[in-house]
Amino acid sequence: MLNRYTLGTLLAIMLVGAFAFSPQVEASDLLAAVDAEEGTEKGSSFLSIIFSGGLFGTTIVILLLGLSLTAAYLVFDHLISIRRRDLIPEGLAELTQQALTNGDIRAAQQACSERPSMLSFVLLQGISDIEFGWASVEKALEEALAEQSARLFRKLEYLSVIANVAPMLGLLGTVGGMIMAFRKVAETQGMASAPQLAEGIYSALVTTVLGLIIAIPAIAAFAIFRNRIDQFVAEMAYIAQHVFTPLRRRAKQRREGT
Repeated sequence: MLNRYTLGTLLAIMLVGAFAFSPQVEASDLLAAVDAEEGTEKGSSFLSIIFSGGLFGTTIVILLLGLSLTAAYLVFDHLISIRRRDLIPEGLAELTQQALTNGDIRAAQQACSERPSMLSFVLLQGISDIEFGWASVEKALEEALAEQSARLFRKLEYLSVIANVAPMLGLLGTVGGMIMAFRKVAETQGMASAPQLAEGIYSALVTTVLGLIIAIPAIAAFAIFRNRIDQFVAEMAYIAQHVFTPLRRRAKQRREGT
């Protein structure tokens, strides 16, 4: 059986493979027509434009491709791991609550251990502090929820980092390409032709485009997964409070009895 990390890696490799081995797309039919009229034989393909920035530009492009691979892997991994059925198994809360209602703490622990998940971890932390009273249980539940949500957010934060780094890296490639283009002007003492400058400039701008192409989906994915995590954490907090209702009710009865 493939785990979620292996599946995410395979999907990312398939995505990049489909991109890398797809037929080359002509940059523009209009440009091809102009080149034919001018008697030029040089063709411009999508991949040739991307890797036309020399050693510096190619290095930036490779780094951006690495970021895109990482972002794709993280998106697939979060799609597989941040799911309701994995974080909040159906029926677990009811089994645990029934066991606690009957006063069978061992059965409640067994129900959580047999269905490992984020919810079961939180419930087990509460069950372990039952002997110290409801106040200790409530504190244990809050700490467990905070720890588990922080773990999910730490993993999700990598998408935010990629979304911020990719445009900056693309801008770095653009600035480097512009420097090289104006260097050519200086070397030729201003005799560089407009086509020569245009070629250098569009090659430089490619890295900015690639950075934005990576950053925009990463930002969207980060927002979607962050909202899902917030939703599941809030739901788990409600479920955990509901599961321990029998314990809270008994504690209230003891206070009223005294």
